[in-house]
Amino acid sequence: MIDQTHKAGQFRALHVRGAPLVLFNIWDVGSAKAVAASGAPALATGSWSVANALGWADGERLPRALVLDNLRRITGASDLPVTVDLESGYGETAEGVGTTIGLALAAGAIGCNLEDSFPESGQLRATLDQVERLRSARHAADTAGIGFFINARTDVFFQGPPGEHDAAMVAAAVERARAYADAGADGLFAPGLADLALIARLAAASPLPLNIMLGAATPPLGQLAEAGVARVSHGPGPYLLAMQALETAARAARAGGAI
Repeated sequence: MIDQTHKAGQFRALHVRGAPLVLFNIWDVGSAKAVAASGAPALATGSWSVANALGWADGERLPRALVLDNLRRITGASDLPVTVDLESGYGETAEGVGTTIGLALAAGAIGCNLEDSFPESGQLRATLDQVERLRSARHAADTAGIGFFINARTDVFFQGPPGEHDAAMVAAAVERARAYADAGADGLFAPGLADLALIARLAAASPLPLNIMLGAATPPLGQLAEAGVARVSHGPGPYLLAMQALETAARAARAGGAI
């Protein structure tokens, strides 16, 4: 527990506005070891990648027991802090989310992502509903006493295409960020947002350090740093990259080429 507390403190300290923590998301022990060998200071699972690697679709279709078993294997194989993507918390009720957090802590996690949409539809939960879920998660985390980092993901920017993202959506995300901070969240994750001016506006107004997910349309790391972002993750990108490389190598092998 002392070691887990130390890792949690290390992980929290890596969130610096303007000097983002870069997380190249993993899905199993093999990917964890590869990313750790790159010199990464921390590891983060991605739910889409974990689910697909185990033969399931994303959206909490992968059973919680398998998510936690996979997490346990990763934390047992690495000395780095590990944060786990728990999607919406694997709980229909706030109490259920708290139970999931307790299980993730027991499996060695020092932090998690918790999203504010329904896994089956992607529609946003009411803010008050999500606040109760975060409060339950915070209570479970505080009971363990390790400084567990709750990254509150808002899916505001998944409710419309990037071309429709505007200041009103940023204001909605800020309102949620304030409520989530009051409920005990430690970070704000806003996947789908790629407009640099809107990212800068959200980073400046959010009471929580901002996490942006890199994609084809996202500004480069240096610009995100200048915009005040504190954490950058890669979502399913690393898994897709690895699978593409594997397929390419397999085609080359079938053609008699060198790998």
